[in-house]
Amino acid sequence: MSMRDDELEDSSAPLIEHLAELRTRLIHSVLAFIVGMVICFTIATPIFNFLTAPLCQVLADRGQDCDLIFISPQEGFFVAIKVSLLGGFILAFPYIANQMWRFVAPGLYRSEKGAFLPFLIASPFMFFLGAAFAFYVVTPLAYDFFLGFQQFGGEGEAVEGGQNAAPLSVVFQGSAQEYLNLTIKFIVAFGLCFQLPVLLTLMGKAGLVSAPGLRSVRKYAVVGILLLAALVTPPDVITQIILFVVVYGLYEVSIQLVQRVEKKREAELREQGLWFDDDDDEDVTDDEDVDDDPLAGTDEDKDKT
Repeated sequence: MSMRDDELEDSSAPLIEHLAELRTRLIHSVLAFIVGMVICFTIATPIFNFLTAPLCQVLADRGQDCDLIFISPQEGFFVAIKVSLLGGFILAFPYIANQMWRFVAPGLYRSEKGAFLPFLIASPFMFFLGAAFAFYVVTPLAYDFFLGFQQFGGEGEAVEGGQNAAPLSVVFQGSAQEYLNLTIKFIVAFGLCFQLPVLLTLMGKAGLVSAPGLRSVRKYAVVGILLLAALVTPPDVITQIILFVVVYGLYEVSIQLVQRVEKKREAELREQGLWFDDDDDEDVTDDEDVDDDPLAGTDEDKDKT
């Protein structure tokens, strides 16, 4: 066997070990998710009842009963599965994050571990904060808006206007699966929106964005946030304004966090003597240009002149 073949085998061995470790971490994560899903499936009904709290509160304020229906025989089973998927992921996420960290951490320097670990902790915290904001603030407002299109007779009954006339009473009888889909959409959308400070700060740590750059694109960020608010919220001006204010506030917070990261990096480079101000760079460049200019005479030539 040649020396080149030995080098190839030596270089491929660590890769195979990393892939084997990745497979082990993924298997453990999937098993944890399945265990969490099974646990949540056994208590799917209490979890679903908890998720219906915003709707039931809005209906109670309107003097209506909180009744959801199944429009197909298998709908109850699929509702339990979706509740189990959401609950299983939330329940298993700390273990999954731990497996991710244990796979990535050995390849990082101590300084990189100290920089990456806070973001790993902040990401789920911000997601749960956004999910709670969606569940307790946005979802009730959204359902209050949607249920405002109901119409009732004098006593809440269907009123006949003639032989062929349609009843004037239009009452909410919601599908359990449709309600769950919309609620999960709100929770996931706001949870992801609240990741904005974590994402931009991490990009600032990597040098991909800067605080002046984020300030310069404020107007484009405003347009993007408005489009996002129109897509992930119901056609309710109040809800859209709430989302816009919250996400834009997170954008401004992100600018301050990125600026703080840049100041910290500048202070570390100054301590190491590796930081140069722009003025110093310009002076050095001007001196080099003068020295390299063939038309500029030497000091002796200037004295002779």
